[in-house]
Amino acid sequence: MTTSSILENYSLKTLNTFGVDARCRYYIEIHQPQDLKKFLLNGSKSYPQKLILGGGSNMLFSSDYPGIVIHIKTKGIEILSEDDNYAYVKASSGEVWHDFVLWCLDQNLGGIENLSLIPGCVGAAPIQNIGAYGVELKDVFTELEAMDLEDGSRRIFTYDECRFAYRDSIFKGEEKNHYAIISITLRLNKQHVLNTSYGAIEEELSRMGVKSPGIRDISNAVINIRKSKLPDPAEIGNAGSFFKNPEIAESYFEELKAKHPEIVAYKTSTGMIKIAAGWLIEKCGWKGIRSGQVGMHAKQALVLVNYGGASGEELIMHADKVIESVHEKFGILLEKEVNVI
Repeated sequence: MTTSSILENYSLKTLNTFGVDARCRYYIEIHQPQDLKKFLLNGSKSYPQKLILGGGSNMLFSSDYPGIVIHIKTKGIEILSEDDNYAYVKASSGEVWHDFVLWCLDQNLGGIENLSLIPGCVGAAPIQNIGAYGVELKDVFTELEAMDLEDGSRRIFTYDECRFAYRDSIFKGEEKNHYAIISITLRLNKQHVLNTSYGAIEEELSRMGVKSPGIRDISNAVINIRKSKLPDPAEIGNAGSFFKNPEIAESYFEELKAKHPEIVAYKTSTGMIKIAAGWLIEKCGWKGIRSGQVGMHAKQALVLVNYGGASGEELIMHADKVIESVHEKFGILLEKEVNVI
């Protein structure tokens, strides 16, 4: 790898699912972990601002990026070990997440079928602790390998060290921008345990005529549901759910429920009540509302969309108006799930 591998004034429009036409001062692609280490040891000091990019599905560029974007495009999936009940599967961070899910289904390994069609790459999955339809990455996670962006040293992070929480991990907190994730290892099931109780999975399976579902049936049901509710980033710029579902105390939930009996919510394992952010946004009248080239999607109010040509600043301004509106009506402060750069 040489300095000729580094491109200048590079457009990121096709590398973020919002389709925002931001540019970075410098750009480099990484296809092997040793290439990243070589870059970090031999020239990275010239670029104090570094941003790791995978699928670009969970970030919103508010403006041009003044540093270097390091685009991780590493590939590889392997079964490290297995027994009668489990297989330990290692996947490189540049693998497309949904392709990885399909690979696991082909091996008849269960545990992440509910996470089908989530956009992005494998490396972003633990940062965000991705989750959908009653399953989170942490449920099957064992460890990950990461590279220190200062000296190129490698480190293994265990489950406990990742400090997973709802759409959160240590990599969004104290270790933010300190590491590039190289690979993750998951413990997947050979003896399948299906999770069909969340959302509309059972209803969709019934519509599909499936009476005795397997893991691929669950995956297909999730894919059908997501396609019916969420816009395709290839057609309309978006990053999926833009806001986290907020958690409130049960006492305050009872007050809200008295005023809004139809409120959509459920109790968490900690005793807090998680409110559907999409319901809050819709009740504030934002569903399907468009302002210029920005809006909340007509089928899912939780999704902020770029209809074409909107800047990151315009998208953020629209999101902030939604936050203000929900807080004024319900006293609940929505938090952005997407990483604003």
